[in-house]
Amino acid sequence: MAKPSVRAFLWVFPIVLVCALVVLAMGAVVASRPGPADYTLLAAGCISVFAVLAVWCLALVMLANQQSQQSRLEELMSPVNERLQQINVLLNMVSEQQLISERAKAIAFRDTERDALRRAIREEIAKKDYEAALVLANDIERVFGYKQEADRFREEITKLRQDELRKQMGEATAVIDRHCRAEQWAAALREAERVAAMFPLEASARNLAQEVENRRAAHKKQLLDSWKDAVNRHDVEGSVEILKQLDPYLTPPEAAEIQETARRVFKDKLQLLGQQFTLAVKDHRWAEALRVGESLVAEYPNSRMASEVKEKMELLRKKASEGAEPAKV
Repeated sequence: MAKPSVRAFLWVFPIVLVCALVVLAMGAVVASRPGPADYTLLAAGCISVFAVLAVWCLALVMLANQQSQQSRLEELMSPVNERLQQINVLLNMVSEQQLISERAKAIAFRDTERDALRRAIREEIAKKDYEAALVLANDIERVFGYKQEADRFREEITKLRQDELRKQMGEATAVIDRHCRAEQWAAALREAERVAAMFPLEASARNLAQEVENRRAAHKKQLLDSWKDAVNRHDVEGSVEILKQLDPYLTPPEAAEIQETARRVFKDKLQLLGQQFTLAVKDHRWAEALRVGESLVAEYPNSRMASEVKEKMELLRKKASEGAEPAKV
């Protein structure tokens, strides 16, 4: 906070001096009246005039002293101010030179930085990180303004990316096709999901899982149609074989829907095996009888016919080991 100047209070002294002179005049009037003299007011007036003049003189001395000190301070601060102005000029020059230096360096190292950016793009392409390579290619246009060169890089990167995608999609499709032919649908679906995770933006990769499911549904429909055709043709053995293949695909409602037909087919198969077994024993074809009997026992272990065949199995094995086959005509 700035100190108040003595000059600001000098206007008070003339007013106070006038008041003191008034008191002095009134004291002189009172002292000059006839009668006992009263000098109290006159003395007060004299003291007031003296005090005002003394203080006024002191204020003038202080003002002169203040002005002298201010002059000396200005004389002392003048070199400092000049020096600060010189420093400010130097700082402005340094700042301008620094900006010029930065521009000069940018121009000088422009070719070096561009070559480094080109090498970085090639490295990312070699690593097959095409997303990073595209970002760097965009920097060539954004930082250096070389749009045509950036377009050439982007075109090359896009082509390489598409080639890599086709290659990996071809390999994945071959693996999926192999799994589908082997009816390994879970493995085919895992492979489809793996490829979709590798190329989340490619519609063909995302559709692989649905294609696997479509092939599974088509194969299931083919088995169902073949089974129904075999049942209609009374192809007992064919119906049973197809039903075994169809079983893993059936949902509980679908299994319940064909349950009655399946029981009839298995009953027909049991009767067919029984007939084949009886005919083989009758013709003394012991090895054939043994094979049919073992199939009957394995497929229908809880049937009464299987219990009857089990009783004859030991004898059949003995005859089959002896090679007692009928003479061929």
